Amino acid sequence: MFNKVDGPVRLADRVAAMLTEEIESGRLTAGDKLPTEVELVKQLGVSRTVIREAVSRLRNAGLVEPRQGRGVFVLPRRTRPLDLEADTGATDTKAKVLQVVEVRRAMEAEAAHLAASRATRADVARMRAALTAIDTAVEAGGDGVEEDLAFHRSVAESTGNPVLVSTVRYLGEVSRGGIRVTRANEARRGDFFDAVREEHHAILTAIEAGDPEAARSAARRHMEHAAARLQEADPEFWDEAERMDVELDARS
Repeated sequence: MFNKVDGPVRLADRVAAMLTEEIESGRLTAGDKLPTEVELVKQLGVSRTVIREAVSRLRNAGLVEPRQGRGVFVLPRRTRPLDLEADTGATDTKAKVLQVVEVRRAMEAEAAHLAASRATRADVARMRAALTAIDTAVEAGGDGVEEDLAFHRSVAESTGNPVLVSTVRYLGEVSRGGIRVTRANEARRGDFFDAVREEHHAILTAIEAGDPEAARSAARRHMEHAAARLQEADPEFWDEAERMDVELDARS
């Protein structure tokens, strides 16, 4: 059904685009079942990690739905939601990542502002545990991406606003690749890593103190500094960032 995917960059993007084309062209219609993960791995010549990320992007775009024990099925056509991976208009990794950082700055600053007014002791404890999990993951040799996402989700969850929670969760899912690139850049230098840690803790401190303006400023400052750190990255880093899907594939 499909031809093998090759090339050095962003395999998950290419697989997602291929599957999306199958759906939008009508070759796969509502109710059709996608080939199994094993079948897609064999047909496309990529890893399970790449297939899972590509299918996750289709799910976030409202194109498919996983059904427990049955597989992944194509959904009826409807107005498509925002797709940050596809709709940026940017053609290179650096531009895409920086655009996502701008969106996160606006969203997460307001989430922190609300959290400072509404967070309970239990909410604060979850945020603190999330920050500890980042340190633990990095000390164990991980990149801390999932733990970083969990911290920002915990801030949103403490607002008690389900729409904001869903939006932040969606934003995190579709921008996971950008967060991976951001953290990879920050891991290159000890001062970057220390700065990120301090910025996260500043957000938590302001929320725990019940200071909405300080929380908003801390979250905005965190994203502004993330953008500045990315701007400092040299061309060699961005060449490496273009190959991150391949490197992830190799670790699977």
